[in-house]
Amino acid sequence: MSLAVVALLVFAGMSEAAGRILPLVARRPGMSRPFVASLLLAGGLVEAAVFALWPLTAWTLAELVLSPPPTGDALVWTPSLVAPLLLCAVLAFPLLGPLLHLLLFVGVGAGLADPLAEATELGWWGAAGCVAVAGAGLGVTVEAVRRLVVRLSATAKPEAIA
Repeated sequence: MSLAVVALLVFAGMSEAAGRILPLVARRPGMSRPFVASLLLAGGLVEAAVFALWPLTAWTLAELVLSPPPTGDALVWTPSLVAPLLLCAVLAFPLLGPLLHLLLFVGVGAGLADPLAEATELGWWGAAGCVAVAGAGLGVTVEAVRRLVVRLSATAKPEAIA
């Protein structure tokens, strides 16, 4: 993976994390800036790692579907494939529209399906299915972990003084 791809994935991850964390910060005005910055950094790196795993997971699913495993090189991100992902992550902010965000993710997935279909004998629809299942699986996993972390880190409400 080239340095440009890594940088784009990190920017996309940071943007996606900002879209999820900044609304929380707006509802809790007492959070310190260093704590928010550490949340953004940690969340951005996790999101970037999930984005980086998307093609690898789709390739693994394609290997499971095909009886003889594909002989070509594994599916990897290229700058032209990551650029729409960065735009998609920028639009992760809730006020800019979750539907547009979802449509861009579908577009990025369709872009990933082309190289996967070329590298395997699945055809475009089979490759698109592998990309979709991989993306949905990673998304559900990250959301479950995110909710678990929130639940574990939630503080107890202060009791009223009587």
